Amino acid sequence: MKLTLIVKKGKNGYLIGQLKEIPAVFTQGLTIDELKENIADALEMYLEDVRESYRPDGDMMQEEELTFA
Repeated sequence: MKLTLIVKKGKNGYLIGQLKEIPAVFTQGLTIDELKENIADALEMYLEDVRESYRPDGDMMQEEELTFA
């Protein structure tokens, strides 16, 4: 899965990052490398929250964990 990181200048030397495909995922960092680490952490927390709150309709036939490179 490919995601696009949008980077903007923030205050006090910070960079603000947001995922174009999932705008609810955003964070900040002082360097691009820090920002990339922080956005990965923010995405992981977002997806954990989505998983925990997911309530499927109907009868679930199967559940399988997938890993995207």
